Amino acid sequence: MEMISKKEEVVRTIINENNFLLIQDLDGVCIPLVQDPLKREINKEYVNDVSKLGENFSVLTCGEHEGRRGVNRLVEKALNSKTKAKADGLYLPGLAACGVEYQDRYGNSSHPGIEINEIEFLAKVPELMHKMLRKELKVFFPNLKSDKINKLIDVAICDTRFTPTLNFNEIFSTIKSDLKKVRELQLIMEKIMNNLIEVSDGIGLKNSFYLHMMPNLGLRKGTEIMKYASEMEFGTTDIQFIIKGAIKEAGLLLLLNKYISSKTGVYPFGENFNVRSAPRTLNGLVKLCMKKIPIEKMPLLIGVGDTVTSTKDNKTNSWLRGGSDRGFLTLIQRLGIVYKKKNKVIFVNSCNEQVSRPKIKGSDMSGISDSNDELKFNMIINDGPNEYIDWFKQLVRSH
Repeated sequence: MEMISKKEEVVRTIINENNFLLIQDLDGVCIPLVQDPLKREINKEYVNDVSKLGENFSVLTCGEHEGRRGVNRLVEKALNSKTKAKADGLYLPGLAACGVEYQDRYGNSSHPGIEINEIEFLAKVPELMHKMLRKELKVFFPNLKSDKINKLIDVAICDTRFTPTLNFNEIFSTIKSDLKKVRELQLIMEKIMNNLIEVSDGIGLKNSFYLHMMPNLGLRKGTEIMKYASEMEFGTTDIQFIIKGAIKEAGLLLLLNKYISSKTGVYPFGENFNVRSAPRTLNGLVKLCMKKIPIEKMPLLIGVGDTVTSTKDNKTNSWLRGGSDRGFLTLIQRLGIVYKKKNKVIFVNSCNEQVSRPKIKGSDMSGISDSNDELKFNMIINDGPNEYIDWFKQLVRSH
Protein backbone atom coordinates (compact mmCIF):
# COMPACT_ATOMS: atom_id res chain seq x y z
CA MET A 1 0.00 0.00 0.00
CA GLU A 2 1.33 3.44 -0.97
CA MET A 3 2.08 5.65 2.05
CA ILE A 4 1.24 9.30 1.47
CA SER A 5 1.58 12.27 3.81
CA LYS A 6 -1.32 14.43 5.00
CA LYS A 7 -0.03 17.23 2.74
CA GLU A 8 -0.05 14.96 -0.33
CA GLU A 9 -3.48 13.65 0.61
CA VAL A 10 -4.95 17.16 0.66
CA VAL A 11 -3.25 18.01 -2.66
CA ARG A 12 -4.73 14.88 -4.27
CA THR A 13 -8.21 15.71 -2.98
CA ILE A 14 -7.96 19.17 -4.55
CA ILE A 15 -6.52 18.19 -7.95
CA ASN A 16 -9.07 15.39 -8.35
CA GLU A 17 -11.80 18.06 -8.32
CA ASN A 18 -11.94 20.52 -11.23
CA ASN A 19 -14.49 22.71 -9.48
CA PHE A 20 -12.61 23.99 -6.41
CA LEU A 21 -11.96 27.30 -4.66
CA LEU A 22 -9.03 27.81 -2.29
CA ILE A 23 -9.66 30.72 0.09
CA GLN A 24 -6.85 31.89 2.36
CA ASP A 25 -5.90 34.56 4.84
CA LEU A 26 -2.64 36.46 4.17
CA ASP A 27 -0.74 37.70 7.24
CA GLY A 28 0.54 34.70 9.17
CA VAL A 29 -0.34 32.33 6.30
CA CYS A 30 1.79 33.37 3.30
CA ILE A 31 3.28 36.51 4.89
CA PRO A 32 5.36 36.09 8.09
CA LEU A 33 4.11 38.18 11.02
CA VAL A 34 6.33 41.11 12.06
CA GLN A 35 6.17 43.79 14.76
CA ASP A 36 6.13 46.61 12.21
CA PRO A 37 3.53 45.90 9.46
CA LEU A 38 5.45 48.14 7.03
CA LYS A 39 8.30 45.60 7.12
CA ARG A 40 6.21 42.68 5.85
CA GLU A 41 7.45 40.77 2.82
CA ILE A 42 5.82 38.37 0.37
CA ASN A 43 7.56 35.61 -1.58
CA LYS A 44 7.94 36.30 -5.34
CA GLU A 45 7.56 32.65 -6.36
CA TYR A 46 4.37 32.41 -4.32
CA VAL A 47 2.96 35.48 -6.12
CA ASN A 48 3.65 33.87 -9.50
CA ASP A 49 2.16 30.55 -8.37
CA VAL A 50 -1.08 32.22 -7.26
CA SER A 51 -1.70 33.45 -10.80
CA LYS A 52 -1.44 29.88 -12.11
CA LEU A 53 -4.52 28.86 -10.11
CA GLY A 54 -6.60 31.59 -11.80
CA GLU A 55 -10.22 31.70 -10.62
CA ASN A 56 -9.63 28.78 -8.25
CA PHE A 57 -7.91 31.09 -5.74
CA SER A 58 -9.09 33.99 -3.56
CA VAL A 59 -7.78 35.79 -0.53
CA LEU A 60 -9.98 36.67 2.45
CA THR A 61 -8.14 39.01 4.78
CA CYS A 62 -8.69 41.76 7.33
CA GLY A 63 -5.73 43.56 5.81
CA GLU A 64 -6.13 45.68 2.70
CA HIS A 65 -5.18 45.52 -0.97
CA GLU A 66 -4.45 49.18 -1.65
CA GLY A 67 -2.67 52.05 0.14
CA ARG A 68 0.90 52.32 1.37
CA ARG A 69 0.28 49.47 3.82
CA GLY A 70 -1.64 47.35 1.34
CA VAL A 71 -0.57 43.91 0.14
CA ASN A 72 -0.40 45.28 -3.42
CA ARG A 73 2.69 47.24 -2.38
CA LEU A 74 4.29 43.98 -1.11
CA VAL A 75 3.54 42.28 -4.43
CA GLU A 76 5.10 45.17 -6.39
CA LYS A 77 8.18 45.10 -4.16
CA ALA A 78 8.58 41.33 -4.59
CA LEU A 79 8.35 41.73 -8.38
CA ASN A 80 10.63 44.80 -8.30
CA SER A 81 8.11 46.59 -10.52
CA LYS A 82 5.12 48.91 -10.10
CA THR A 83 3.60 47.89 -13.45
CA LYS A 84 4.23 44.14 -13.91
CA ALA A 85 1.48 42.96 -11.51
CA LYS A 86 -1.24 44.94 -13.29
CA ALA A 87 0.03 44.05 -16.75
CA ASP A 88 0.39 40.32 -16.05
CA GLY A 89 -2.45 39.83 -13.55
CA LEU A 90 -0.20 39.07 -10.57
CA TYR A 91 -2.06 40.88 -7.78
CA LEU A 92 -3.71 38.61 -5.21
CA PRO A 93 -7.42 38.45 -6.10
CA GLY A 94 -10.19 38.38 -3.52
CA LEU A 95 -11.58 40.20 -0.53
CA ALA A 96 -9.72 42.46 1.88
CA ALA A 97 -10.81 44.68 4.79
CA CYS A 98 -12.69 41.62 6.16
CA GLY A 99 -15.03 41.64 3.17
CA VAL A 100 -15.52 45.18 1.82
CA GLU A 101 -12.55 45.70 -0.55
CA TYR A 102 -12.70 43.41 -3.57
CA GLN A 103 -10.08 43.23 -6.32
CA ASP A 104 -9.35 41.04 -9.31
CA ARG A 105 -5.84 39.87 -10.19
CA TYR A 106 -5.25 42.99 -12.31
CA GLY A 107 -5.85 45.28 -9.34
CA ASN A 108 -9.29 46.49 -10.44
CA SER A 109 -11.09 47.14 -7.16
CA SER A 110 -14.49 47.99 -5.70
CA HIS A 111 -15.96 48.44 -2.23
CA PRO A 112 -19.39 46.76 -2.23
CA GLY A 113 -21.77 47.83 0.53
CA ILE A 114 -19.95 50.94 1.85
CA GLU A 115 -21.54 54.40 1.86
CA ILE A 116 -19.66 57.61 0.94
CA ASN A 117 -20.18 59.21 4.39
CA GLU A 118 -18.65 56.13 6.00
CA ILE A 119 -15.58 56.33 3.76
CA GLU A 120 -15.22 60.03 4.57
CA PHE A 121 -15.25 59.34 8.32
CA LEU A 122 -12.79 56.45 7.98
CA ALA A 123 -10.34 58.88 6.32
CA LYS A 124 -10.36 60.98 9.51
CA VAL A 125 -9.85 58.09 11.94
CA PRO A 126 -6.01 57.81 11.77
CA GLU A 127 -5.61 61.48 12.77
CA LEU A 128 -8.03 61.00 15.67
CA MET A 129 -6.11 57.89 16.72
CA HIS A 130 -2.86 59.86 16.63
CA LYS A 131 -4.14 62.55 19.01
CA MET A 132 -5.68 60.05 21.45
CA LEU A 133 -2.66 57.72 21.46
CA ARG A 134 -0.15 60.55 21.95
CA LYS A 135 -2.08 61.75 25.00
CA GLU A 136 -2.20 58.25 26.52
CA LEU A 137 1.45 57.34 25.84
CA LYS A 138 2.74 60.58 27.37
CA VAL A 139 1.08 59.55 30.62
CA PHE A 140 2.03 55.87 30.34
CA PHE A 141 5.70 56.57 29.45
CA PRO A 142 6.42 59.80 31.42
CA ASN A 143 10.19 59.43 30.98
CA LEU A 144 10.16 58.61 27.28
CA LYS A 145 11.43 61.29 24.90
CA SER A 146 9.02 62.82 22.42
CA ASP A 147 10.83 61.46 19.34
CA LYS A 148 10.66 57.90 20.71
CA ILE A 149 6.94 58.28 21.42
CA ASN A 150 6.48 59.54 17.85
CA LYS A 151 8.21 56.45 16.46
CA LEU A 152 6.00 54.15 18.53
CA ILE A 153 2.90 55.99 17.33
CA ASP A 154 3.98 55.82 13.68
CA VAL A 155 4.28 52.04 13.88
CA ALA A 156 1.15 51.56 15.99
CA ILE A 157 -1.28 53.45 13.73
CA CYS A 158 -2.08 51.60 10.51
CA ASP A 159 -3.70 54.24 8.33
CA THR A 160 -5.53 51.82 6.05
CA ARG A 161 -8.49 53.08 4.01
CA PHE A 162 -11.27 50.76 5.20
CA THR A 163 -9.83 49.29 8.41
CA PRO A 164 -7.75 51.85 10.35
CA THR A 165 -5.98 49.85 13.04
CA LEU A 166 -4.04 50.15 16.26
CA ASN A 167 -1.21 47.60 16.29
CA PHE A 168 0.62 47.52 19.64
CA ASN A 169 3.23 44.83 18.87
CA GLU A 170 6.09 47.36 18.82
CA ILE A 171 4.84 49.14 21.96
CA PHE A 172 4.43 45.83 23.80
CA SER A 173 8.00 44.86 22.93
CA THR A 174 9.31 47.81 24.99
CA ILE A 175 7.83 46.35 28.20
CA LYS A 176 7.24 42.71 27.24
CA SER A 177 8.60 41.32 30.51
CA ASP A 178 5.95 43.21 32.51
CA LEU A 179 2.58 41.50 32.05
CA LYS A 180 0.76 44.04 34.19
CA LYS A 181 1.89 46.88 31.94
CA VAL A 182 1.05 44.95 28.77
CA ARG A 183 -2.50 44.50 30.06
CA GLU A 184 -2.70 48.20 30.93
CA LEU A 185 -1.70 49.01 27.35
CA GLN A 186 -4.37 46.66 26.04
CA LEU A 187 -6.96 48.62 28.03
CA ILE A 188 -5.59 51.88 26.59
CA MET A 189 -5.89 50.44 23.09
CA GLU A 190 -9.49 49.39 23.76
CA LYS A 191 -10.35 52.77 25.34
CA ILE A 192 -9.11 54.69 22.29
CA MET A 193 -11.05 52.51 19.87
CA ASN A 194 -14.26 52.72 21.92
CA ASN A 195 -13.86 56.52 21.92
CA LEU A 196 -13.77 56.39 18.11
CA ILE A 197 -17.02 54.41 18.06
CA GLU A 198 -18.59 57.11 20.27
CA VAL A 199 -17.37 59.83 17.91
CA SER A 200 -18.92 58.04 14.90
CA ASP A 201 -22.18 57.56 16.80
CA GLY A 202 -22.23 61.29 17.56
CA ILE A 203 -22.11 62.31 13.89
CA GLY A 204 -24.96 60.11 12.73
CA LEU A 205 -23.05 56.91 11.94
CA LYS A 206 -24.42 54.80 14.77
CA ASN A 207 -24.23 51.11 13.89
CA SER A 208 -21.90 51.79 10.93
CA PHE A 209 -18.76 50.39 12.58
CA TYR A 210 -17.51 47.78 15.04
CA LEU A 211 -14.20 46.85 16.68
CA HIS A 212 -12.39 43.75 15.50
CA MET A 213 -9.80 42.44 17.97
CA MET A 214 -6.95 40.20 16.82
CA PRO A 215 -6.85 37.67 18.29
CA ASN A 216 -10.08 37.60 20.31
CA LEU A 217 -12.07 35.20 22.47
CA GLY A 218 -15.31 35.30 20.51
CA LEU A 219 -18.37 37.44 21.18
CA ARG A 220 -20.23 38.61 24.28
CA LYS A 221 -23.49 40.48 23.65
CA GLY A 222 -22.38 41.21 20.08
CA THR A 223 -18.97 42.64 21.09
CA GLU A 224 -15.65 40.88 20.55
CA ILE A 225 -13.88 39.81 23.74
CA MET A 226 -10.31 40.97 24.25
CA LYS A 227 -7.72 38.29 24.96
CA TYR A 228 -5.54 39.64 27.77
CA ALA A 229 -1.81 38.97 27.93
CA SER A 230 -0.54 35.85 29.67
CA GLU A 231 2.89 34.36 30.29
CA MET A 232 2.48 32.38 27.06
CA GLU A 233 1.55 35.27 24.70
CA PHE A 234 0.52 38.91 24.44
CA GLY A 235 -3.07 38.08 23.48
CA THR A 236 -4.86 40.88 21.61
CA THR A 237 -2.26 42.97 19.79
CA ASP A 238 -4.39 44.72 17.15
CA ILE A 239 -7.81 46.37 17.13
CA GLN A 240 -9.37 47.33 13.80
CA PHE A 241 -12.08 49.92 13.24
CA ILE A 242 -14.26 48.14 10.70
CA ILE A 243 -17.49 48.52 8.76
CA LYS A 244 -20.27 46.67 10.59
CA GLY A 245 -21.18 43.52 8.70
CA ALA A 246 -17.63 43.08 7.41
CA ILE A 247 -16.85 39.62 8.73
CA LYS A 248 -14.98 36.90 6.90
CA GLU A 249 -17.76 34.32 6.91
CA ALA A 250 -20.05 36.77 5.08
CA GLY A 251 -17.13 37.52 2.75
CA LEU A 252 -16.91 33.82 1.93
CA LEU A 253 -20.39 34.01 0.38
CA LEU A 254 -19.42 37.05 -1.69
CA LEU A 255 -16.43 35.10 -3.05
CA LEU A 256 -18.66 32.09 -3.78
CA ASN A 257 -21.09 34.40 -5.56
CA LYS A 258 -18.34 35.75 -7.84
CA TYR A 259 -16.71 32.36 -8.41
CA ILE A 260 -19.95 30.64 -9.44
CA SER A 261 -20.82 33.58 -11.70
CA SER A 262 -17.44 33.24 -13.43
CA LYS A 263 -18.24 29.56 -14.12
CA THR A 264 -21.94 29.77 -14.99
CA GLY A 265 -22.70 33.41 -15.84
CA VAL A 266 -25.24 33.54 -12.99
CA TYR A 267 -24.80 35.17 -9.56
CA PRO A 268 -26.59 32.79 -7.12
CA PHE A 269 -27.12 35.55 -4.52
CA GLY A 270 -27.67 38.35 -7.06
CA GLU A 271 -25.18 40.66 -8.77
CA ASN A 272 -25.30 43.30 -6.00
CA PHE A 273 -24.82 40.92 -3.06
CA ASN A 274 -22.38 42.20 -0.38
CA VAL A 275 -21.38 41.35 3.18
CA ARG A 276 -23.96 43.75 4.61
CA SER A 277 -26.80 41.99 2.84
CA ALA A 278 -25.65 38.58 4.11
CA PRO A 279 -27.20 36.76 7.09
CA ARG A 280 -25.49 37.44 10.43
CA THR A 281 -25.20 33.85 11.68
CA LEU A 282 -23.41 30.75 10.43
CA ASN A 283 -26.74 28.86 10.30
CA GLY A 284 -28.24 31.69 8.25
CA LEU A 285 -25.30 31.65 5.83
CA VAL A 286 -25.57 27.87 5.38
CA LYS A 287 -29.32 28.08 4.77
CA LEU A 288 -28.85 30.80 2.15
CA CYS A 289 -26.28 28.66 0.33
CA MET A 290 -28.58 25.62 0.39
CA LYS A 291 -31.43 27.71 -0.97
CA LYS A 292 -29.48 29.42 -3.76
CA ILE A 293 -26.63 27.08 -4.78
CA PRO A 294 -27.47 23.65 -6.28
CA ILE A 295 -25.15 20.83 -5.20
CA GLU A 296 -23.66 20.51 -8.71
CA LYS A 297 -22.66 24.19 -8.69
CA MET A 298 -21.02 24.21 -5.24
CA PRO A 299 -17.22 23.94 -5.52
CA LEU A 300 -14.94 22.00 -3.23
CA LEU A 301 -13.76 24.59 -0.68
CA ILE A 302 -10.32 24.77 0.92
CA GLY A 303 -9.88 27.30 3.71
CA VAL A 304 -6.52 28.40 5.14
CA GLY A 305 -6.09 30.56 8.26
CA ASP A 306 -3.92 31.18 11.29
CA THR A 307 -6.08 33.16 13.74
CA VAL A 308 -8.23 30.79 15.80
CA THR A 309 -8.53 30.85 19.58
CA SER A 310 -10.03 28.72 22.36
CA THR A 311 -9.65 29.52 26.07
CA LYS A 312 -11.33 27.96 29.09
CA ASP A 313 -13.38 30.40 31.20
CA ASN A 314 -13.01 28.92 34.66
CA LYS A 315 -15.68 31.21 36.11
CA THR A 316 -18.40 29.78 33.88
CA ASN A 317 -16.69 26.44 33.11
CA SER A 318 -17.17 27.15 29.39
CA TRP A 319 -14.99 27.74 26.36
CA LEU A 320 -14.42 31.15 24.78
CA ARG A 321 -13.76 30.54 21.11
CA GLY A 322 -12.83 33.25 18.63
CA GLY A 323 -10.26 34.43 16.10
CA SER A 324 -10.89 36.22 12.81
CA ASP A 325 -10.45 33.01 10.76
CA ARG A 326 -12.68 30.78 12.91
CA GLY A 327 -15.96 31.86 11.32
CA PHE A 328 -15.09 31.31 7.67
CA LEU A 329 -13.20 28.07 8.38
CA THR A 330 -16.15 26.70 10.36
CA LEU A 331 -18.52 27.72 7.55
CA ILE A 332 -16.36 25.87 5.01
CA GLN A 333 -16.48 22.79 7.24
CA ARG A 334 -20.29 22.99 7.63
CA LEU A 335 -20.83 23.48 3.90
CA GLY A 336 -18.72 20.39 3.29
CA ILE A 337 -21.06 18.39 5.50
CA VAL A 338 -24.38 19.61 4.03
CA TYR A 339 -23.15 19.45 0.40
CA LYS A 340 -21.30 16.15 0.94
CA LYS A 341 -18.01 17.66 -0.27
CA LYS A 342 -14.53 16.82 1.01
CA ASN A 343 -13.88 20.43 2.04
CA LYS A 344 -10.54 21.02 3.75
CA VAL A 345 -9.64 23.33 6.63
CA ILE A 346 -5.93 24.13 7.04
CA PHE A 347 -4.31 25.83 10.04
CA VAL A 348 -0.93 27.59 9.82
CA ASN A 349 1.17 28.09 12.94
CA SER A 350 2.06 31.78 12.61
CA CYS A 351 3.79 32.32 15.97
CA ASN A 352 7.41 33.44 15.61
CA GLU A 353 10.13 35.39 17.42
CA GLN A 354 8.55 38.74 16.54
CA VAL A 355 4.88 38.02 17.23
CA SER A 356 3.81 35.72 20.06
CA ARG A 357 0.72 33.58 19.46
CA PRO A 358 -0.53 30.16 20.57
CA LYS A 359 1.11 27.37 18.59
CA ILE A 360 -0.02 23.83 17.95
CA LYS A 361 2.60 21.40 19.22
CA GLY A 362 1.83 17.85 18.20
CA SER A 363 -1.56 17.04 19.75
CA ASP A 364 -1.42 20.05 22.09
CA MET A 365 -3.78 22.72 20.76
CA SER A 366 -3.87 24.85 23.91
CA GLY A 367 -5.14 28.35 23.19
CA ILE A 368 -6.32 27.42 19.67
CA SER A 369 -8.78 24.55 19.95
CA ASP A 370 -10.20 22.03 22.43
CA SER A 371 -11.75 18.57 22.40
CA ASN A 372 -15.31 19.95 22.27
CA ASP A 373 -14.55 22.42 19.47
CA GLU A 374 -16.76 22.06 16.38
CA LEU A 375 -13.93 23.25 14.14
CA LYS A 376 -11.58 20.41 13.19
CA PHE A 377 -8.43 20.99 11.11
CA ASN A 378 -7.71 18.62 8.22
CA MET A 379 -4.08 19.72 8.04
CA ILE A 380 -1.68 21.69 10.21
CA ILE A 381 1.26 23.64 8.79
CA ASN A 382 3.63 23.46 11.75
CA ASP A 383 6.43 25.74 10.59
CA GLY A 384 4.54 28.80 9.43
CA PRO A 385 4.34 30.67 6.11
CA ASN A 386 7.53 29.23 4.60
CA GLU A 387 6.24 25.68 4.97
CA TYR A 388 2.82 26.74 3.66
CA ILE A 389 4.40 28.30 0.57
CA ASP A 390 6.30 25.05 -0.09
CA TRP A 391 3.02 23.12 0.14
CA PHE A 392 1.30 25.67 -2.13
CA LYS A 393 4.04 25.19 -4.73
CA GLN A 394 3.41 21.43 -4.59
CA LEU A 395 -0.30 22.03 -5.20
CA VAL A 396 0.34 24.33 -8.17
CA ARG A 397 2.80 21.89 -9.75
CA SER A 398 0.24 19.10 -9.42
CA HIS A 399 -2.70 21.16 -10.70
